[in-house]
Amino acid sequence: MGRGDKKTKKGKQTMGSYGVSRPSPSKVRKAVAEAEKAAPKKAAAPKKEKAAASDSAAPKKAAAPKKAAAPKKDKDQG
Repeated sequence: MGRGDKKTKKGKQTMGSYGVSRPSPSKVRKAVAEAEKAAPKKAAAPKKEKAAASDSAAPKKAAAPKKAAAPKKDKDQG
C-alpha cells in the first residue's frame, strides 16, 4: 500500500484522482459548511480560580543549577 495503490490517499494524490479516501476540495468545503450550520458554537465556560488548591499543594522544588558549557574543541587539534 503506497503510491501505486488506487485505494489509499497517497496513491490518489500520486494519480491526481479523488474518491472516498481523498474527497475533492469542493465536497470537503460543503461538509464543513453544513457542520457549522448544524452545530452552533457554544459560549466558553468561565474558568474557575485555583487559589485555594495551590495553597494546600506541596511546595515546588528549586530548579537544579545549570552546568557550565564545555569548551569547544577545534577540528585541527586531535
